[in-house]
Order: sequence, then structure tokens, then C-alpha cells
Amino acid sequence: MSDKTQITNSPTPESLLEVNALCKYFPVKSKGFRRKQIGLVKASDNVSFTLMNGETLGLVGESGCGKTTTGRSILRGITPTAGEVRFRSERGWVDLAKLSERELRPLRTEMQMIFQDPFSSLNPRMTVGDIVGEPLLIHGIGNKTERTQKVMAMLEKVGLKPEHRTRYPHAFSGGQRQRIGIARALILHPKLVVCDEAVSALDVSVQAQVINLLQDLQKDLGLTYIFIAHDLSVVKHICDRIAVMYAGRIVELATSKELFANPQHPYTKALLSAVPNPDPDQPMNMDLSGEVADPGNLPAGCAFHPRCSMGIDACKGAVPPLTEQTDGRTVACIRCGNGKNESRT
Repeated sequence: MSDKTQITNSPTPESLLEVNALCKYFPVKSKGFRRKQIGLVKASDNVSFTLMNGETLGLVGESGCGKTTTGRSILRGITPTAGEVRFRSERGWVDLAKLSERELRPLRTEMQMIFQDPFSSLNPRMTVGDIVGEPLLIHGIGNKTERTQKVMAMLEKVGLKPEHRTRYPHAFSGGQRQRIGIARALILHPKLVVCDEAVSALDVSVQAQVINLLQDLQKDLGLTYIFIAHDLSVVKHICDRIAVMYAGRIVELATSKELFANPQHPYTKALLSAVPNPDPDQPMNMDLSGEVADPGNLPAGCAFHPRCSMGIDACKGAVPPLTEQTDGRTVACIRCGNGKNESRT
């Protein structure tokens, strides 16, 4: 790793992660022998935000909006096409987007992911003890006895019993399997954890238990979360700030309280209108119709304008920038007229 090119001083001392103009494009190739590139799928396009220490930032939107691609690009599960991912490591600030696999390896202890499916993400041929202890083994941390002790302590911390370490994943319920996944992600005591739809595959009652567990672990271990989800009620409960994504871009970013109390972007309003109302006497007024924009063939201008109830001809022009509003939030919409200046938040 080159200190001269990769490690710098940060202008925001309280931040842990600074994402600037992150892009991930997937090539579309023609059929046949030559397989020429004929287009691009812009899964993540010009995504920018800052994540503070100890904060939980939610990434929400419809399926295919680029949430998971953004999370995996940040952790370098996939290599970004362009942009910066500046992370405050133990050595200083590093740009994760520019590091090689060899340079990334020692940083893996500081950032981890909790996956969506609690069954397919666990090796059915390994015991729970081996699954949770594998990161320790890979990074050469401790001897066998020390690793076993760490695994037992972590299993207890996530609500499982130490004796569970000798069992296999099929012997556990969905909620218990997700706790195993959480234990594996936290065994190295990372700073940053990306929760990729971490509760969407669980029953509602189990979701609440896992969310409460994640919040308790955040306080105990000083964790910072990026929480990817499509269930707005879950996001409202756990997140400090929420970034709404559509067609690979962030269209609104605000605190959880502000976003739910007074959404600004038409897409945010439409998403909130689609949340089921528990009161049977209150009819739903869903304001979201049409098809999700094709990231491989986006409409000109604002990608949401074909589905937008507030759309005008000017929306078909240039892509609206993410602009800071007078209340501190950022919105990418020309119809939100109280902007102060363009901001990367």
C-alpha cells in the first residue's frame, strides 16, 4: 500500500467513510462470437455521502435501484468503475476504490457485511464454531484455544449458547442462523458493517429481535452501520439518516425524522404512500405507478420523470444535481425550489 497515494488527511475528523461520485457500470454485450459492448447498466451512478462514526445510514428504494451494488462497491466486494471510497482505517485515511486485493486484505478486519439470506450465506458443511471462527483463522489471530474462546464469547453476545458451536446451520431457525451470520461479521470487531437486507428474510417478530440486537451491539462495540433495506418501517426504527435511491442515484438524503415527517422528493413521497397503513379505516393513497426505470436504458433527464406526478418538460433535460436545501437535507429535484447550493453531503 502506498502511503503517498492512498493515505491522506480528512477534512471531516468525525467521519468514518466518505463516498464521492461512486459509480459501478456493468457492460452489456451483444450475442454471438465477437460479443461487442453495446451499452452499460449504470447500477450505481455518482453516489456521494459521508458516514459519521457510530451512525446508521439507511439505503432504501425499490428492487434494482442500486442499494446492494453500492454497499458491495464500498466494501470492494466488487470493484467500482469510478469514484472515491475514503475510509478511516487504523493507519489513516485510505481510498478503498484504488487498492489492490493484496492491499485490501489487512483492512478486511475493519469492515464486514451481514448478508440477506441467513442460510445460503453459511456453509452447511461447517460447524457454527468453524463458521464464526473462520475470519480469525484467515487473519491469523490467536491460537486454536484463543479462537475457541473468542467464538464462544461472540455467540453469547449475539444471543446463542456456547455449546451451539458444535452444531451445523441446518439445526437452527432462520433468526438463529442470522445471529450466526452477525457473529461471524463481528468476530473481528470491525468499525464499519454493511447490513444488506439483514432482516428481510425473517418473520416480523424475529425481525424486531434482530434489529434490537443490532442496536445493542452498535452501542456495546461502537459500530457504524450502512443499513440496506426496502422496508421503510424497519429503516425508520434503526437509522439516523436515510438515503433514498432511484435508478442508481441518491435522490434524497435526510435525517430519519425529517424524511418521514416531511418528504421532499416525489419518489420519496411515493414510497411512503406505498407503506401499508395498519388502520383498516384509513384507505391507502398510493402515488407510485409505472415501471422501474431500466438502468441499461435510462430516460433523458431525471430518471423518475416518467412516473412522477409533478413532472414537467424541464425534467426531461439535464439530470438534476443533489442540492442542499435550507433545512439541511439534500434533494435531486428541480421542483424543490429552496435549494442553497449543490452539495455532496
